[in-house]
Amino acid sequence: MSLPEHVYNAYHAILKEELLVAMGCTEPIAIAYGAAILRKTLGREPACIRSELSGNIIKNVKSVIVPATGGLHGIEAAISAGIIAGRPEKKLEVLTAITAQTQPQIAAFRDRCVFTLEEMNSDYPFDLRLTGTEGEDTAVVRISKNHTNVTCVALNGVDLTQQYLQELEEETCPTDRSLLNVCDIVTFADETPLDALRPLLQRQIEMNMAIAEEGIRNNWGACIGKVLYRGGDASLRDRARAYAAAGSDARMSGCEMPVSIISGSGNQGMTASIPVVIYARAMGASEETMLRALIVSDLITIHQKTGIGCLSAYCGAISAGCGCGCGISYLYGGRYYEIAHTLVNAVAILSGTICDGAKPSCAAKIAMAVEAGIMGYEMMRSGKQFYGGDGIVTKGVENTIRNVGRLARDGMSETDRQIIRIMLDPSC
Repeated sequence: MSLPEHVYNAYHAILKEELLVAMGCTEPIAIAYGAAILRKTLGREPACIRSELSGNIIKNVKSVIVPATGGLHGIEAAISAGIIAGRPEKKLEVLTAITAQTQPQIAAFRDRCVFTLEEMNSDYPFDLRLTGTEGEDTAVVRISKNHTNVTCVALNGVDLTQQYLQELEEETCPTDRSLLNVCDIVTFADETPLDALRPLLQRQIEMNMAIAEEGIRNNWGACIGKVLYRGGDASLRDRARAYAAAGSDARMSGCEMPVSIISGSGNQGMTASIPVVIYARAMGASEETMLRALIVSDLITIHQKTGIGCLSAYCGAISAGCGCGCGISYLYGGRYYEIAHTLVNAVAILSGTICDGAKPSCAAKIAMAVEAGIMGYEMMRSGKQFYGGDGIVTKGVENTIRNVGRLARDGMSETDRQIIRIMLDPSC
């Protein structure tokens, strides 16, 4: 193999860390996960809970339906669902522990528990702290930086964090994402043995295509997928957009089917994978080629998100749409040159699209993100491209990716604050 062994090992580890399974929008599910830890630590249901949440978490929980709750939405519903589920070992699948018999307990707990909410002043866009009290006992749980990174578990002032992490064999040191670059990603996709990654990639295909089919079949959210699908008369390009959007239609509206996520997001996981699968099947590509194209899409999506961060004002589906364009380029025989140009073209089209929380309109943004990815590829195939100096595009794909991270992380920070203020306005 032409890459150093430590790079191959790192890229394998990154995919294993990223391609997790989640049921429901990941911000409310992370809250539910924290609440399940809280209940386990306290040993019983709390009488009152104070939630301190970063603005980005509040933004992404406000409008989305929490699965397995009977149609409830919001922070109190997410906390209540986690308390009733009470199975923290399931992490982002915690709500699968809720049954038809226990579901009514969620609304009942929400009605009797005393909730308080504060916006957390934190250095991390993703940060949550739950404090639950029952009688003389108080438990605290904090999850920071990403959806499963538990940084504090305490009972009556006694730190139990290491004990909790050891019990669940929780990973505390994620692999260094700075090793990612487009050239090495393409080489890795070409050369890596698929045996170790095949189960993860096949799970990604099966789960994400299943929820996409559900979104196409039934009426979820604003039915963006069904609108684009046009009863089966859509072109290949529009089918790719339709299926990706349909998965989000279902997921944002409380569908209880699980998805394979990327960068902590099911919408990004679906956007990076579903269009690649649609194109691969239409082309009659071999399973091996499809899986290797998925590796390209997944890792390029993760690479872009590394500089942006877990949550921001920048719509993460755009990164995944650019990633899927690169995966489609790979299916058609594109390698580093073609994929780098596809990515730069796609990035130039929609970068700066805002994230105003998880909600049904995410499906429409996904459809447009996939369009940008495909257009980026079709421009490259036609010998057309955007050049350095065209807006945020600069010479070299890695430099352009860094510009996007700078735009999203630094340039859009005030945009993020304004979005959150607007969404928290009682008149909204």
